[in-house]
Amino acid sequence: MTTSSGSHREEPSTTAAEREMLDGWLDYHRATLLWKCEGLQDEELRRTPLAPSELSLLGLVRHMAEVERYWFREVMLGEDLPDRYVTDEDRDGDFHFTEDATWAEAEQVWRTEVELSRQAAAGRSLDLVSKAESHHRGEVFSLRWVYTHMIEEYARHNGHADLLREQIDGATGE
Repeated sequence: MTTSSGSHREEPSTTAAEREMLDGWLDYHRATLLWKCEGLQDEELRRTPLAPSELSLLGLVRHMAEVERYWFREVMLGEDLPDRYVTDEDRDGDFHFTEDATWAEAEQVWRTEVELSRQAAAGRSLDLVSKAESHHRGEVFSLRWVYTHMIEEYARHNGHADLLREQIDGATGE
């Protein structure tokens, strides 16, 4: 089985200015992650078919909600926000969930975080330096770096999503 061509994803402009191009690629990869989850039931989205890996499509969406929240709001804006899924006891909490975890909840959280990320970046210079240091690296970052990192993060995890989807129902696609 082959999935749709993903034509609902808008290809980024090949000649855009820097900001438009970064926004375009980030939105393209956001749409790709949703596309990889399209049409699956909660049980399929929770499935971890690549043992011993704990990766699931639901976990990837939850993870990317955490990543959006962390880089755009906590690091760039300096907001003091609790993690949604991750805890001190379980640093991979976004990938650990019960049978009660639903796609509807994960998708809504992700969509909310994406919109808040867009708002956090809107009207700000790519040269803007973050208000907070990353707890991972103890450094400040430009908004340009955050965009580039987010594109890389989605691209990497979309590769995981490709493999997961193929294992779940045989669907493949670009």
